[in-house]
Amino acid sequence: MEKVRNDAAGFVVTGLIEVINANRAYLSEIDGAIGDGDHGINMSKGFSAAGERLQSQPAGLARALAVLGETLINGVGGSMGPLYGTFFGAMSEVLGDREFLDAPVFSAMLNAGLKAIQEIGEAKVGDKTLLDALVPAWAAFDAALAAGWPFAECLARMAAAAEQGRDSTRDLVARVGRASRLGERSRGVLDAGATS
Repeated sequence: MEKVRNDAAGFVVTGLIEVINANRAYLSEIDGAIGDGDHGINMSKGFSAAGERLQSQPAGLARALAVLGETLINGVGGSMGPLYGTFFGAMSEVLGDREFLDAPVFSAMLNAGLKAIQEIGEAKVGDKTLLDALVPAWAAFDAALAAGWPFAECLARMAAAAEQGRDSTRDLVARVGRASRLGERSRGVLDAGATS
């Protein structure tokens, strides 16, 4: 079974921050098609603030996820800050002070993050939200784990399912959030939350 040391895995969050910042303009462009165009700006602001906190206090993965979650909840407006912040915070709580992260622990982290989002929001798969990427990603990871695939393969299958879920939002009509006011006009565009 593949394992990663919790105390040495804070780089995962650093990588997330880099990806969000690299895609800031793209995420705002997507959001601008059916929203107010600030998704990438707000996500970059929140993730960057977490990165600054982590620079002064290097951390393992559990602490880095907790800092990211707290920072997003407290520093990003709209629904994305609380949704993403709650997701990462729940993942951090499951990992806690475990010495190692392996595929079963990561599965539990994903499950907790997904449940936390579902408890604070009303969206479901098909509503053109981040759940359209997250739920298939979670399901693919757990299916690969149940089939006995190595951790890295489970992650690869999760990523592929998340991309397919993201792409599926192009053909959906937004049913929740600001874009839902557009009705059929929201079809034909990716959802920014599912993309990030």
